[in-house]
Amino acid sequence: QVQLVESGGGLVQAGGSLRLSCAASGRTFSRNAMGWFRQAPGKEREFVAAISVINWSGGSTNYADSVKGRSTISRDNAKNTVYLQMNSLKPEDTAVYYCAARYLSGSASRPDQYDDWGQGTQVTVSS
Repeated sequence: QVQLVESGGGLVQAGGSLRLSCAASGRTFSRNAMGWFRQAPGKEREFVAAISVINWSGGSTNYADSVKGRSTISRDNAKNTVYLQMNSLKPEDTAVYYCAARYLSGSASRPDQYDDWGQGTQVTVSS
């Protein structure tokens, strides 16, 4: 099992930036693909970004269309941490953001493809 703790959320004005962090412990971090999801009030949890494990050919990332070009997911295996840099934030980005770990190497975009979840961090973007 992987324990995940998110941080870095907060209140920001539209057009601003935030960097979310997710610290992992437990199962070997470098062997997990990682993802970020978000959930706004009254809505289903939705995919934001994901990153695969890093292997001899490098790694891969993928993004939801709604954040593509504005967000970057990255990982630091030495620190057991995955990050989500979000720029040009919009009010519609307001949600609780969750970090998730997958016990496979490839990234994925459905919540049911992930095995462990953090408690979430609130991001609020004011207009």
